[in-house]
Amino acid sequence: MGSLGSGILALLALLGTPLFVVIMAAAMLGFYFAEIPLTVIAIEVYRLIDTPLLLALPLFTFSGYVLAESQLSTRLVTLTQVFLGWMPGGLAVVSFVTCAFFTAFTGASGVTIVAVGALLFPALVEAGYREKFSLGLVTTSGSLGLLLAPSLPLILYGVIVQQMDLPQPFTIQELFIAGILPALLMIVLLTIYSLWANRGQPIATREFSKAEAIAALKAARWELPMPVIVLGGIYTGFFAVSEAAAVTCFYVLLVEVFIHREVRFAELPRITREAMVMVGGILLILGVSLAFTNFLIDAEIPQALFEWISTFITDKLTFLILLNLVLLALGAILDIFSAIVIMIPLIVPVALRFGIDPVHLGIIFLANMQIGYFTPPIGMNLFIASYRFDRSITELYRATLPFMAVLIVALLIITYVPAVSLLFLDR
Repeated sequence: MGSLGSGILALLALLGTPLFVVIMAAAMLGFYFAEIPLTVIAIEVYRLIDTPLLLALPLFTFSGYVLAESQLSTRLVTLTQVFLGWMPGGLAVVSFVTCAFFTAFTGASGVTIVAVGALLFPALVEAGYREKFSLGLVTTSGSLGLLLAPSLPLILYGVIVQQMDLPQPFTIQELFIAGILPALLMIVLLTIYSLWANRGQPIATREFSKAEAIAALKAARWELPMPVIVLGGIYTGFFAVSEAAAVTCFYVLLVEVFIHREVRFAELPRITREAMVMVGGILLILGVSLAFTNFLIDAEIPQALFEWISTFITDKLTFLILLNLVLLALGAILDIFSAIVIMIPLIVPVALRFGIDPVHLGIIFLANMQIGYFTPPIGMNLFIASYRFDRSITELYRATLPFMAVLIVALLIITYVPAVSLLFLDR
């Protein structure tokens, strides 16, 4: 591309130029110097439009925005408290499960901290958990659902990799199934840590009440079928992902607008506009990144990167160690969508050369990004929690470090034991 062109792109990025402009400029410069007609960029964007899976992105995003506007978070907390609150450390388990479910369906860990964390933080402190522990818990729990369907980052990873025509194809359903056990592993390890960290603390538990259970089930009766309909349909193959997205969208509108009436019909244009602005940004970045990916493949940059890495890394284990270190650092400075579109075209071909399954790689990638949301110094969730709970950022750093250590242990297990991700898949 030339040193001058690379320097100009670096300067544009440092000056805060929008990411899609930088990626588009890089693709155009690359094709220009390779004497390839720039019309190839338009062809790549059209190829993106022709992808059936893209229907799922706006539909799932809109559903998540509608759910975030409703009182789902309150009903979820009440429901999980009734059924899990009697256990030792029950409220911590309630927090992990509720946040994972809410993030998976709304697609935004920041919204989870604001909506669910605002309910859980005072409840945790009141139950006897230390304030520092409670802060760390609600801050780190915000990103727990990124590995669970219908998480937008999971779908985005699948769309990008499927456009690369790699020799080991996979379906989005396989990616959804692969995320189940890793997410459960994280929740289990966090629960164990919570019990150990609060040993000797006078933690209040609540007795199971049949009347409260019936009331909580009745309040959440319309939301409870949602994961069964959506996830059951996807995992059994009854629905394609795009069909599941359409069913989810219809069901969410029916429940929250017409049955619960917590989202007024007059608010739907505003919610739609906000959701589609986000989707538009993702699609714009995705479209130009696929053109850039095409340039990287034509220029054989992944192959050159593999050959360079092979000079000092010769085995899969060492490569995975390096990969985790790089991804943890990137997760702390980039948002998850930017990280996916920038890094996936580079690391997927290299990882395949080291014998890593692309589905397993996707789970590793997203597990790293999940931790990156609260990695100092600039993890996004740290600042959201600091603003929401009126605590200093350094206090949040100290509160989240033990949880980060636990999740890094989970990350190592996910990385070096592929069966955690691939157990239910014939790969």
